[in-house]
Amino acid sequence: MVDTAIYIGRFEPVHNGHMALLQRALDSAQQVIVVVGSAWQARSPKNPFTWQEREAMLRNALPEADRSRMVVLPMRDYYNEAVWVQAVRQGVARLTTPGAHIGLVGHFKDATSGYLSAFPGWELIHVERQGPIDATAIRDAWFGATPDTVQSALAPLADQMPASTLATLTEFAQTPHYLALQQEWEMLRGYRQAWAAAPYPPVFVTVDAVLRCQDHVLLIRRAHAPGKGQLAVPGGFIEQRETVWQSCLRELVEETHCHLPEATMRAALQSVAVFDHPDRSQRGRTITHAHYFDLGDAQFPNVQADDDALQVQWTRIDQLAGMEEEFFEDHFHMLDHFLGLTELH
Repeated sequence: MVDTAIYIGRFEPVHNGHMALLQRALDSAQQVIVVVGSAWQARSPKNPFTWQEREAMLRNALPEADRSRMVVLPMRDYYNEAVWVQAVRQGVARLTTPGAHIGLVGHFKDATSGYLSAFPGWELIHVERQGPIDATAIRDAWFGATPDTVQSALAPLADQMPASTLATLTEFAQTPHYLALQQEWEMLRGYRQAWAAAPYPPVFVTVDAVLRCQDHVLLIRRAHAPGKGQLAVPGGFIEQRETVWQSCLRELVEETHCHLPEATMRAALQSVAVFDHPDRSQRGRTITHAHYFDLGDAQFPNVQADDDALQVQWTRIDQLAGMEEEFFEDHFHMLDHFLGLTELH
């Protein structure tokens, strides 16, 4: 026995494999901390549920006596394992007594399970995989249905998930969120099929512009899927005969009509960072070069939405932390990198 058992997952949605590991955690300790990942991500086909909705699925699948023994620790992704590990450790430390004997429950499924080795000092409580249960297959069957056929579409998989999950999926299919996510799922599916016959999976290169002025940053709302209606920094795909610098300036102009002389942009450039986490984009392996510009106290440049932008806005930096759930993919974390929005203390 350990004092506290830790179980880390995304639970998108909760299935019986998750519940088997959670039960092992409950059998191993009086207190169980479930670290729910992707906690403040905007809804997407990969992350359709808020962390509160996932917590409810977990609690409703447990017997009443076990619910009080489970504490949920929501955790953002960070897209940086060292920072994420530090955040998890700090979160667990706030919920446990100093010197507590901590166990980490899990199984090595694939490359995504490497985090289990990132917590030296925590005892690894290994659990064999509980059959071929996979949340991706559940989501694909769910999004491949309609609000009227979702129950029959999920019937072949019903024995792989708790009743609370099946009820949540059925009820959620009646909401506007479901239809919007379904459209994104279909778009992404077609996007991946378009390059499925390539000899190697393609790696896409994009650029982004983080433009700061008078302690505001320039944001757009995306006009198209994926991420339709979500906040992002201006950017897009590099073209064949461009450098990343040229692409960055072109995308900024195309999406926002922010026409500034190249010399002004050169003078304002503070740094360039590469964001290359394998899971940062659902469109496929996408590496972006983010350029951070600071115009200081200059007048706000005139801007106007165009191209892939539904809306363009100057947003105060001190408001960004409260807008995390509105951002597309890792764009909040891009801003965090340059502006220190979630610095750990």
